[in-house]
Order: sequence, then C-alpha cells, then structure tokens
Amino acid sequence: MYSINLKKLRKRMNYNIAQINVARMIGVNIEDPVMKEFVDNLDKVNQLAENSEGFVWRLKDESNNAASFNPFNDEQVIINISVWKNITSLENFIYQTFHTEFLKRRKEWFNKYGKTHFALWWTREVDFPTIEESIDRLEHLQINGPSERAFNFKVKFPSPNEL
Repeated sequence: MYSINLKKLRKRMNYNIAQINVARMIGVNIEDPVMKEFVDNLDKVNQLAENSEGFVWRLKDESNNAASFNPFNDEQVIINISVWKNITSLENFIYQTFHTEFLKRRKEWFNKYGKTHFALWWTREVDFPTIEESIDRLEHLQINGPSERAFNFKVKFPSPNEL
C-alpha cells in the first residue's frame, strides 16, 4: 500500500488564482445603447488582459466573446472568469491599467449585483474553472464569507503550496 503525503504533493503542484466577476447591466441586454461605450472597449480591455504579465486564461466563446454566456438565464447579467499566475498580477491588471478607468465608471453601466459580485480561489495550474464551479465559489463566498474555498482581495488566502 502506498502512503501519500498531501503536504508534499501540494508543494509539487503549482497553483494559479481564478476569479469570477458577475455584473448586472443597467441596459436591458448587452446591445442596449446605454452599454455602447462599455461594449466598444471590451476587446481592448480583453486584449490588455491577455497581454498582461501573469495572465493565463479567460472564458470566451469561439468569437472571442465572453459576454455571450448566460448561466443565470438573465440577459442583464454578464460574467467574467479568468485565471492568473498570482494575485499580484491580477491586482496589477485591475488597478494599474486602462481597466481601472472602466472600474471607476462601472456605475454608468452596472447596478449592484447581490451581496458580492467577485470571488477568488486557487486552482491547480492544469485546471480551468467551469462556469458552474465559478458560480458555486461566488455563492459560497456570498453565504459563508471568505474562506480557502472562495475569498476576495480584502481577505486573501495563500495558495495551497504556500501552506
């Protein structure tokens, strides 16, 4: 019989940080005129993300569109899911690039989405989160608050190989 030391196994695995961001649009859908400036800059922001240091992956369809997914069956809700090498890379993209300008103006395009709209968690570098898993992590954070399962920038947890 083999004995597995989970701490040693975790140290050999590399982990990335995954995130989900959910937003409720002011417009009736993504094509509403109120969303035009936001939509007109989506490709620019997504390209900036993909070219940013530490970027690994983002959810998108065959036409490079992330706004086409509708897991809540609600035309006013859009999701963004991405994976980054580490929290610092993600924070740099969010708060130190052109993306910041849109973050500051989010109230022009979006209403508040529930108790929390953003969640982080560690994922093995060989895994990319599904929409279902990502929503489950966000809901876990909404119900239980920050934990190793799902957390935010205010309450961060170290990657499993740092434990």
